[in-house]
Amino acid sequence: MKAPPLIAALAAACLLTSLVSPGAGAQAFPNRPIRLVVPFGAGGITDSVARLVGQAWGGSLGQGVVIENRPGAGGVIAAQAAARAAPDGYTVFMGTVGTQVVNPLIYAKGRLPYAPDTQFVPLGLVSRSPFLLAVGAAVPAGDFREFVGYARQHPGALNYGSAGNASAPHIGIELLKQSAGIKLEHIPFKSGAEAVNAAIGGNVGVVLDAAPVILPQVDAGRLRALVVAGPRRLPGAPGVPTSKEAGLPAFDVSSWNALYVPAGTPPEVVGRLSVALRAALASPVLRSRLAAQGSEPYSGSAQEYAQVMQAEKAKWAAVVSAARITAE
Repeated sequence: MKAPPLIAALAAACLLTSLVSPGAGAQAFPNRPIRLVVPFGAGGITDSVARLVGQAWGGSLGQGVVIENRPGAGGVIAAQAAARAAPDGYTVFMGTVGTQVVNPLIYAKGRLPYAPDTQFVPLGLVSRSPFLLAVGAAVPAGDFREFVGYARQHPGALNYGSAGNASAPHIGIELLKQSAGIKLEHIPFKSGAEAVNAAIGGNVGVVLDAAPVILPQVDAGRLRALVVAGPRRLPGAPGVPTSKEAGLPAFDVSSWNALYVPAGTPPEVVGRLSVALRAALASPVLRSRLAAQGSEPYSGSAQEYAQVMQAEKAKWAAVVSAARITAE
């Protein structure tokens, strides 16, 4: 007996639904803009990278990416908010070495209000910005070797500015102190820009920050770049040697960024976001724009993320322990 047309149509619809579920939800994602939570204010290196990558990533996803800056407490405010967001793929967090590696090391057990390894799922690394060590005009050192020699002969005579306690510049200088066997006094500021301005004004002698932050001041003659804290020379500063060339390869510091979604986000949504991120990072246009500001793009692969994170955790755990850095 032939089924009535309406019943046959309903049966066909049910069969089609069963065949495409659960994949249908992934195909429809995203159907509204993505919110990208950034743990620092507008104008900094993390914000700049977020906007460049967000634009390219949004193109790959077919939806806009809206930047939400939530600075404060060394990234804790933004990380906590992102970790507690709905795990639907529409809230993404831009993590840094501070939020994902350093904060768990400097907070007493149970005091950090989010868990980087269990409350987030990584989508992939985005980029790294090598750090530059620079000095003000009053520091009697024409190059890195002279700087180290002077610091060894005058322990504690030089001070340095950073973006705050346990910030990347702070732990980066601590790595330098431990690797070179020198003593420098720490003067924390509220931001990297304030620390750089203090070095320009002669209030501190030494400053370490991402190349896009330091280079404009070097080009203007306000600061003198001594060394790139990494293995490769920078296109924007070809005359500045690397730490390896200067005889201190262990001095390797960069500001890196990675994207995360809250734990519990559906695997198919994570996959969609990750694939789109890798496509964006492979774009020659994005890579060129990142390079122009002194940043090096990653590929966004899972293997790359695992390798970098393993190395970063081991390195900074040793530095933080030796320097006895805490959040309090």
